[in-house]
Amino acid sequence: MSDEIKNETPEVDAPVSELDIATAVTPEPEKPAAPQAAPQDPSVTQPQVIIQKERGFSHYVGFAILFVLCVCFYFAPGIALTYAINLIPGVTLVGMTSWIICAIFSVVIWLIFKLKIKGFKKSFYFYIGACVLVLGILIGAEVLTEQTNVFADLVAMLTGGNI
Repeated sequence: MSDEIKNETPEVDAPVSELDIATAVTPEPEKPAAPQAAPQDPSVTQPQVIIQKERGFSHYVGFAILFVLCVCFYFAPGIALTYAINLIPGVTLVGMTSWIICAIFSVVIWLIFKLKIKGFKKSFYFYIGACVLVLGILIGAEVLTEQTNVFADLVAMLTGGNI
């Protein structure tokens, strides 16, 4: 414990000077504290600067082409079945009719995959695999047959042209 708490006087062997008394009585000045950041209130939001580059025409055209390719890829099994039906003599499916039949066939094929295979993700992967297989078959038919232009006929059938 300190001498002040005990209220005892220390024994002094040497005389005390005025300088010693002045330093003992006056405390040392405190050093100024470094400025601290004020605590931020979570309800107050600070403005944020967001710099966004303006996209050009080619960006949007690229997304449109990607969308069309994805739709055609999803409907690939239905498109292949519709094309096979369209090759039957006397049957002509063009334009909107071919798209409707493609959509119906594709959804039915996807439902078959969904009902037969447990799990949404697994059935989705199998359907994507079937789409890749059908696309591979169509590419093989295009490359291996010189008389049949498969993709030109598909585009003509889906856009309403004559095959």
